[in-house]
Amino acid sequence: MQYYLGLDIGTTSVKAVAFDAAGKVILKHSVTNRTIQPKENYSEQDPEEVYAAVIFCIDTTIAQLKSKPQFISFSAAMHSLIAVDKNGNALTNCILWSDNRAAEIAGALHVKGFAKNIYQLSGVPVHAMSPFCKIIWVKENEPEIFIRTDKFIGIKEFIFYKLFQEFIVDSSIASATGLMNIHTGDWDEEILLLTKIDPSKLSKIVPVQYTTVRNDIKYMIGASDGALANLAMNAVDEKVLAITIGTSAAARITTQQPGVDEEMRLFCYHLKEKYFIKGGASNNGAIVLDWLKEKILQTNETIEELLQKASTVPAGSDGLIFLPYILGERAPLWNSNAKAELIGLTVHHSKEYIIRAAIEGVIFNLLLIGNMLNQKNTISEIHAGGGFAESPFWIQMLADIFNLPVKIFDTNENSALGAIMLGIEIKTEPIIIYLPNTINHALYAKQFERFSQLALKS
Repeated sequence: MQYYLGLDIGTTSVKAVAFDAAGKVILKHSVTNRTIQPKENYSEQDPEEVYAAVIFCIDTTIAQLKSKPQFISFSAAMHSLIAVDKNGNALTNCILWSDNRAAEIAGALHVKGFAKNIYQLSGVPVHAMSPFCKIIWVKENEPEIFIRTDKFIGIKEFIFYKLFQEFIVDSSIASATGLMNIHTGDWDEEILLLTKIDPSKLSKIVPVQYTTVRNDIKYMIGASDGALANLAMNAVDEKVLAITIGTSAAARITTQQPGVDEEMRLFCYHLKEKYFIKGGASNNGAIVLDWLKEKILQTNETIEELLQKASTVPAGSDGLIFLPYILGERAPLWNSNAKAELIGLTVHHSKEYIIRAAIEGVIFNLLLIGNMLNQKNTISEIHAGGGFAESPFWIQMLADIFNLPVKIFDTNENSALGAIMLGIEIKTEPIIIYLPNTINHALYAKQFERFSQLALKS
């Protein structure tokens, strides 16, 4: 059987997805990743466990399909950091994007006036998520590890070293570290001076289509999950807004030149060749619903059942506003200390209203990002993906709040599909289009005005 294997190294899980030449899913395997939180603000994973999950998913797929793929291409979450010795052995766990230990360092760089220059060079807002800030944290708080470190790398680099004994990083992942100059495509010496490291401490930057061979299988290094999702959802035009909601959430457009935001609110990462993605990622996507279910409602009802209850409530949740910042926030606030708030609660509001207000809050936050992108672009439609795209209720709400048509594609395995699209031409087409309800939009517009005022004060 001829197939192509997309390997998606996410925060929640590692997934191997086998596609045919038309981009249809043949088979997929996944392994859930274990996240370690040894202290407040820490979020880590054991890189050896992630590597074992990658090998298991690849071997299981090949065994079940009884043939080798035409090639394997990789997607990975951004902003991870691992300190390794000269033999590639991990000196630290993999520090995840959601790890907040470097928040004070990021804040100090803003106070000292360094942040804007770093952002303009790299396209990455100075924030605790950034490997740039995490390296400084290691230098200041783990000096012995800093001295022993031969390379600072991400999770995909760790896996590629285990497979091929070379330290390489694709330009897409590199562009999200805060260490690469988005305009030149090289590690930036001015930024590196602040970290007290030189380029020898980092992997060699290679194109996203860089390919090597092991056991007669071609391995393509691939790109970042967010960039590849844009590719898979055919969001490669500045007029198309790609929105994904999984654990976290993001809104992105694709451009053909790097560009930064004067107010440092948006990121700019490399996709491939002359393509870049601009946008913002939120810490608070579907995890808000999970938190509400487990911590607040403490119910055995499924997420689907909670969504059904929320759908019985009118648009706008009768004035109830939920600021969804349970994990602080990246875009649009860039405030690690932002907090969730429920505003306007009365005796009239029941569980259903709180659930709906939480979902509306997640999408209102994405609208803040979308409006920032729309200041220099005329967005005419949304292409949506991620777990939430399986819920007509969520997608219709998205269309109504943005007042734009929303297109849904055949698979939600967008990052894995985008990875194989780096090596094979596939044309993706929407399978359903949701049109906005103008009556609901009018209600949401009033609610969003209040949400925006409250959120931007957080």
